[in-house]
Amino acid sequence: METFLIRALQLIMSLSLLVVIHEGGHFLFARLFKVRVEKFCLFFDPWFTLFKFKPKKSETEYAVGWLPLGGYVKIAGMIDESMDTEQMKQPEQPWEFRSKPAWQRLLIMVGGVLFNF
Repeated sequence: METFLIRALQLIMSLSLLVVIHEGGHFLFARLFKVRVEKFCLFFDPWFTLFKFKPKKSETEYAVGWLPLGGYVKIAGMIDESMDTEQMKQPEQPWEFRSKPAWQRLLIMVGGVLFNF
């Protein structure tokens, strides 16, 4: 039983490292191109979050979810899985993903893969 728990912990820790590296790629490219990042979350948080932190001088909320199957970076101006289309009805803002040139949007989207590589 002890061996199983150690292996399960090793799996969760290695998955956490991969998720942070991958999502960090998206995050860093977004910040490099002055795109607002609303949330950086390790693991998924469908109904509740285990931990949340928002620094005073930052627009980014950092969180740890409870479902260890991945993670996400919520970028302003990008429609994600939540299909929050209210933001898309507003006029484009200079800090949004949708207002950036195509090459910058491409680098933000493939940033995770580049960092994994």
